[in-house]
Amino acid sequence: MLFPTLDFALFFVIVFLIAWELRRDMDARKLVLVLASYFFYGYWDPRFTLLLAGSSLLNYAAGRAIGGMNDGAMRKWVLGVAIALNLAVLAFFKYYGFFLDSLADMLVTLGIERDLPFLEVILPVGISFFTFQGISYLVDVYRRHVDASRSVLDIFLYISFFPQLVAGPIVRAAHFLPQLERTPHVNRRMASLAVVLILVGLFKKMVIANYLATEVVDNVFFDPTIYGGGDLLLGVYAYAVQIYCDFSAYSDIAIGVAALLGYRFPRNFDHPYRAASLQEFWRRWHISLSTWLRDYLYIPLGGSHGSTFKTYRNLFLTMFLGGIWHGAAWTFVFWGAFHGAMLGVERAVSRRWEAYAGNGNGYGGGVLGTLMGIGRAIQGSIGTVLGIVLTFHLVCFAWIFFRAPTFSSAWNYVIGLFDWSQPSQYASPFIVGMVALSLAAHFLPSNWAVGVGRMLQRASWIVLGLMLGFGILAIEAMAPEGVAPFIYFQF
Repeated sequence: MLFPTLDFALFFVIVFLIAWELRRDMDARKLVLVLASYFFYGYWDPRFTLLLAGSSLLNYAAGRAIGGMNDGAMRKWVLGVAIALNLAVLAFFKYYGFFLDSLADMLVTLGIERDLPFLEVILPVGISFFTFQGISYLVDVYRRHVDASRSVLDIFLYISFFPQLVAGPIVRAAHFLPQLERTPHVNRRMASLAVVLILVGLFKKMVIANYLATEVVDNVFFDPTIYGGGDLLLGVYAYAVQIYCDFSAYSDIAIGVAALLGYRFPRNFDHPYRAASLQEFWRRWHISLSTWLRDYLYIPLGGSHGSTFKTYRNLFLTMFLGGIWHGAAWTFVFWGAFHGAMLGVERAVSRRWEAYAGNGNGYGGGVLGTLMGIGRAIQGSIGTVLGIVLTFHLVCFAWIFFRAPTFSSAWNYVIGLFDWSQPSQYASPFIVGMVALSLAAHFLPSNWAVGVGRMLQRASWIVLGLMLGFGILAIEAMAPEGVAPFIYFQF
């Protein structure tokens, strides 16, 4: 079931009315939301609901076991087994085919081809997201950041809650479970912000992302060898906008829908293309995943507290595994490895620059020291602009491998960027303007949506409802025909 469809609109209206009617009976309300979430998830394939229930039961039981133990070694052992089971399920569904294909290719290369036990494995929608939520819950219980929940209903709802079930944001148990213990409440400020987020999300997905996908991106990435450098450059810029609008749209709608039901989700995107460094980019892009990788992978590996080599190793491994999380293909492996390597290079260069230019230290008060001081003074202006431009193009280069179906296709795309002998086929004012305005929007104030919501909070509930309804109709009229699945459904 997709957000921008009539099916979801009818589904949500029914759930919304029943949930608020049961707001004084918390257990009944939570049960309705669990059943609604399983209906939502089973809409793709009812068989997947068994996997979702199994994941919830595993994490509930393991959480209770860890929370009830005082023996540190035993708690650690139970945590390790539970995480291993979570990852084993994820690995089977997501990487079984990739592993066997890679093994078969290697055996052919070595001249020892063998018949391998290939199975047709269907990837459950959103398995990476609810698996990571389960793991974060277990680790937080182990670290005593949150108490193990005694309510199996709460854990089922935490892992399956339909607004963020299939494409995030990844919500922490410490943030969500306490909300289930309170009577839900929605004021006009929350409702007005929810309306803004839902409409903005629908516009980003149905209009911007879908137009760029159908008019440019799908075509140039299908066979980059038949296009010139101009179209390929426009295509990668368009994809950068498409994937941002597509993925952030899901997060916006999820946050808005959850707010209308009385629950608060954390922000998942913060104008990532205004970042002046890759480190800043990852603080702004898919925040729930980047912080998950930081807290549950980078820091346990040692973070930046060890030697310089270990710090760079931890950065690389974190991004490398983040790339593998996104998909079972060598293109994703390269994408993660590239970001990991570039984060290391960026860290080394910034450390060297700070030592070299810091107050002209080591250069006395001479000309060189003065020049270093001037360089540091302009770092906040010209340096920031150059940093934004360089960071954006590094991200775009990596997006080529993220989007391309194969590594060879991605490499052909990169090579084609240097061939400008052909005239552009796609550089229409409409497409170029949509890309340019979408990128320019990243330099709006970070809290602009909150500001718009505050302007609307004096409106009555009827007016807010009418604005949402007419806004959806207007977006539907502007959008191209058809509704494409969200990109991150495949992860």
